[in-house]
Amino acid sequence: MTGAPARTLLLWCPDWPVLAAEIVDGVPATGPVAVLHANRVVACSERARAEGVRRGLRKREAQGRCPQLAVVEYDPGRDARAFEPVVAAVEELVAGVEVVRPGACAVAARGPGRYLGGEEAAAERIIEHVAQSCLVESQVGIADGVFAAGLAARAGRVVAPGGTPEFLAGLPVEALGRSALADLLRRLGVRTLGDFAALPAGDVLARFGFDGALAHRLAAGRDHRPLAVRQPPADLTVTAEHDEPIDRVDAAAFVARALAERLHERLAGHGLACTRLGIEAVTEHGQELHRVWRHDGLLTAAAIADRVRWQLDGWLSGSNGRAGARPARPTAGIIRLRLIPDGVIAQAGLQAGLWGETGEERERAHRALSRVQGILGPEAVVTAVLGGGRSPADQVRLVPWGDERVPARPGPPADAGADPATGRGAGGVPPWPGRLPAPAPAVVLPSPLAATVHDAAGEPVVISARLAVSAPPARLVVGTGQPAEIVGWAGPWPVDERWWAPVEARRRARFQVSLADGAALLLAVEAGQWLVEAIYD
Repeated sequence: MTGAPARTLLLWCPDWPVLAAEIVDGVPATGPVAVLHANRVVACSERARAEGVRRGLRKREAQGRCPQLAVVEYDPGRDARAFEPVVAAVEELVAGVEVVRPGACAVAARGPGRYLGGEEAAAERIIEHVAQSCLVESQVGIADGVFAAGLAARAGRVVAPGGTPEFLAGLPVEALGRSALADLLRRLGVRTLGDFAALPAGDVLARFGFDGALAHRLAAGRDHRPLAVRQPPADLTVTAEHDEPIDRVDAAAFVARALAERLHERLAGHGLACTRLGIEAVTEHGQELHRVWRHDGLLTAAAIADRVRWQLDGWLSGSNGRAGARPARPTAGIIRLRLIPDGVIAQAGLQAGLWGETGEERERAHRALSRVQGILGPEAVVTAVLGGGRSPADQVRLVPWGDERVPARPGPPADAGADPATGRGAGGVPPWPGRLPAPAPAVVLPSPLAATVHDAAGEPVVISARLAVSAPPARLVVGTGQPAEIVGWAGPWPVDERWWAPVEARRRARFQVSLADGAALLLAVEAGQWLVEAIYD
């Protein structure tokens, strides 16, 4: 398939995470509300925007602009559960609804345009029906392809057939939704989607990889769906049968994760990746449930598991939305769950994982680690995720094997320093002031060890309030151990955190020291006490 993308109608609910917090948790969306993820604002209400709150702000800055701001933690499961009544309402008028993400769903525009009196009439009818059924305000955009329809929905536009490339050309590269790519393109002088689309496709693939090539197709108005040049074989579908009906969300989440892993491994064995996922469930009373989820990139095993869990949560919780009318909770538990890779593309140009991507070694490693988790619990096998922070302990978050690898704090990757031209980290993320310079220590101690540091005369080394060192460090004693000679040192690197909150304030300085026996340590001094925080290789 190399033809033009199909006409697509996309319904978008503005500020959906804020509305979902109101629907599920009762937080009034009419007041100043901000939804935070990793201490940054990812969505905010209209009232909060009027007070100067914007996406990307840190929590402290957002609260400084709006002291009465209500803060809600980001919960994609809550967003998906609250969105299920909206999708059900749209499905009452049109068939073949695809959930793009919580807060947005798409459908082919041809059918509704025919039997509802044209595309604009269909858009108005769907908006009105969602408002009446769910008490949710929405906007509809129509264009060639899902990506362009999503951008058109934000402006409430109907783009004429064939006019999508022109509509996209003047939009900034940030519209791609890929912050790191957009930041890099801007530094290269590429500022609009039209500029990006004008680049040769082969050069884009070589420079930016497979995801960059997908973004290049979107910028040119060519939806990536035509890349699925064939229907997936029937044996790619995975099914789980259950003797005991599943009626609890936690049990459904466990089943979803295992089934998602099976689907991902089966696709990887064929060199394929999923872009559209069909989720089917059958209850004990024979009720059939079906939903399609769509993704602009490639659905990983974790992404598949998340979408299945969100959908099962939406079905089993029976969330009624604002109107309290639909959808009803299934009359019985689920006895059959099936995942259908409704859209696949060749998995080319991707970086292989630690054990490869489709080989026997990766499957054996995953089975072994999952088995350990099954015996000892999910927290028994963890992997490290690097994020932002000033100390080595702050920069690392341990997540259970198979869970989403999200850093605890935003920050540039460990292998990417600040851009000398802009002073910003990779992907445009500001660097952390007071962050230790490279190299990173090899071992971070769970609990720092108490130590003493003396100068050549045997006097304790003291750090003044102005960070003046009383004398060069000469000897180090860790705990009750023997003195060790210090042959080299660097520092101090001061950190003054949360000085505005006396109870939480913390002020310390760090030093790197090398010892005569070849060891290298990271020391910190806080309130006059020396501590060993980490060990260098």
